[in-house]
Amino acid sequence: MTQQTSGIHHVTAFVRHAQATVDFYAGALGLRMVKKTINFDAPEVYHLYFGNEGGRPGTIITFFPWPTSRQGRIGGGQVGITTYVVPVGALEFWKARFDKLGLKYELTTRFGEELVQLSDPDGLCLEIVEREDGPQSGWTFGGIPADKAIKGFGGAVLFSTAPARTAAVLEQVMGMRRIAQEGDFARFQATGDLGNLIDVNVEPMAPGVGGAGTVHHIAWRASDDEDHARWRSLVEENGFHPTPFIDRQYFNAIYFREEGGILFEIATDPPGFARDEPAETMGEKLMLPEWFEAHRAEIEAGLPPIQVRVLEADQQ
Repeated sequence: MTQQTSGIHHVTAFVRHAQATVDFYAGALGLRMVKKTINFDAPEVYHLYFGNEGGRPGTIITFFPWPTSRQGRIGGGQVGITTYVVPVGALEFWKARFDKLGLKYELTTRFGEELVQLSDPDGLCLEIVEREDGPQSGWTFGGIPADKAIKGFGGAVLFSTAPARTAAVLEQVMGMRRIAQEGDFARFQATGDLGNLIDVNVEPMAPGVGGAGTVHHIAWRASDDEDHARWRSLVEENGFHPTPFIDRQYFNAIYFREEGGILFEIATDPPGFARDEPAETMGEKLMLPEWFEAHRAEIEAGLPPIQVRVLEADQQ
């Protein structure tokens, strides 16, 4: 059977300031902070996860807030734009909301869709588009009603240094279909209803520089551990060098870099974010893997305090 990912599992990026990131993604965009943990490889740094009410794969964006990080430059070998999807008819609400919050945005079109493009406080590029696909969000915050709320990812725009090779990986390894080309971009479709439309530049792009305001990697969905094992074998059979399986507590992961320079992860849907705390209170407490629990006091003392809060403009 041909392997086909259903789309994006999550996107992970570098930022500088934890509270500014919380205020933007939870306060301005209305996403739920579903997990507050640490970078397992650098426990002095938070790892923050934002998504829908349950942290469903296809809705999750994650951040490493590193105050001393250099400023990155978006370019080839990266996710250039992360696309969020909202219900049909909701785009005017979001324009008005960004105006109220004083957030600058631009309007553009791609593949016949109107897009609202903006940047987060560190310069990460985002866009919002209306589509019917995907379940409505069950999370409301800061005056954003559920029928206008972000449902999850619409997809992403990949900036490749070798777009023909990136396209080949999307089609021949990840099992996506090439469905359109318009201007500077080709569009590929995965089988899912969120995070399923991926655009890739058709001309090579100069390499970017990693740092604050750039995406570290994009993760694709595997349905379970057995499916994950098949993915690893397929990646290896196609000449790439995937990492061993890595336990990320809330999913298992493998990583490989495709030839256009973009770091790909394949992550399992289970076990999910409610494995170590009640679903009702996810994101409120700092969660640590068991091997760090003995160092909790030291870790907590070294992390800046953060809170999910309603923005001042939403209190008026």
